[in-house]
Amino acid sequence: MDRIRIRGGKPLFGTLAITGAKNAALPLMAASLLTEETLELNNLPQLADVSTMAHLLGEMGVRVTLNGNSPDGCGGRVLELNARSATNTTAPYDLVRKMRASVLVLGPMVARHGRARVSLPGGCAIGPRPVDLHLGALKKLGANIEINEGYVEAEAPNGLTGAHIVFPSVTVGGTENILMAAALARGETVISNAAREPEIGDLAKCLIAMGVEIEGIGTDTLRVQGRERLNGVRHTVLPDRIETGTYAVAAAITGGSLELTGTRLELIDTVGAVLTAAGAEIEETETGFKVSRRNGPVCGVDVMTEPYPGFPTDMQAQIMALMTVADGAAMITETVFENRFMHVPELCRMGAKINVHGTSAIVRGVPQLSGAPVMATDLRASVSLVLAGLAANGVTELNRVYHLDRGYERIEEKLVGCGADIERIKE
Repeated sequence: MDRIRIRGGKPLFGTLAITGAKNAALPLMAASLLTEETLELNNLPQLADVSTMAHLLGEMGVRVTLNGNSPDGCGGRVLELNARSATNTTAPYDLVRKMRASVLVLGPMVARHGRARVSLPGGCAIGPRPVDLHLGALKKLGANIEINEGYVEAEAPNGLTGAHIVFPSVTVGGTENILMAAALARGETVISNAAREPEIGDLAKCLIAMGVEIEGIGTDTLRVQGRERLNGVRHTVLPDRIETGTYAVAAAITGGSLELTGTRLELIDTVGAVLTAAGAEIEETETGFKVSRRNGPVCGVDVMTEPYPGFPTDMQAQIMALMTVADGAAMITETVFENRFMHVPELCRMGAKINVHGTSAIVRGVPQLSGAPVMATDLRASVSLVLAGLAANGVTELNRVYHLDRGYERIEEKLVGCGADIERIKE
């Protein structure tokens, strides 16, 4: 199993390109199931999760063609997906267990083919993310659903019919699944208490280009007018706001200066506000923005995760790593997922002072972290340990890097290009 070795204490300087958003790419790939025509996605990140989704779609009969790099100057790949022959309506356990987003094939398959058999999903062990919200909403659209031997079996032999869906709690995956299902449902579907993440807006814009009428993008109420058939389209995946925020923290935690290109500051408003409050300098540029910290340690800043547009739970671990070397204390409160403080013991192995009380963690900054062997427990926890290792004295070795590969493209190469001493050790 691969490891990553980091010799820390070096400020990062230079330019770093941001790739397309994993959390946008996966539902966009699933949307290919809605049409017989080709969906071309530009700026697709080269990640393990994207490969898993491509493999899953291929197993279902989608023709997946990789056509090199994006022609618009983006660093991502171009992927063509054609589901004309996608008649296999089963998404097997061996693939779905690797990634929760695999459940996103459920809505499109039921909507287009009237049936789907999808394994209950796996993914990071960061707390319950109930798929029952997806299933309850699909039932409202007219699907008959049963759970048999670990599989969701859904049928709608007469097609889906628009309805008013009210999610009892905000669900990103549920909103995406129902948005795609509603695209081929008869009549109007209203989705209330919809998630508002930019990745959902990106999916909605792609569906509009495919022929669906959608109102309310960016709000908690989406109105969808279903169509009998959808056309193919070319769509560019929006920049990854979590990768953007992660490398912004990398500049701050190492006391360096990074220009992040191919992204937009508006995608990380809340993260940018925390970094500014902590003492980092942020300046917009023609191709993105620059983050710098040159005047002493950062200051402790309290953070509470919330559904978008609040502070993203996917940036909580990274900000905690930054707060471990802050001047003063910070309280970090997690309100979105349970079990998302699993990186705390690993940070403490590096000399961090963190006490967890229920859903909050009190972080008391230390002058310097020390390198240590650490183990990743989930995707965002893994990158928080990379950030800590970049700032620490000595050598940090990160195990279980397969978590990291699910969400960060060529991370060692990008960091080496900015002055980091980091390498992957093949086992």
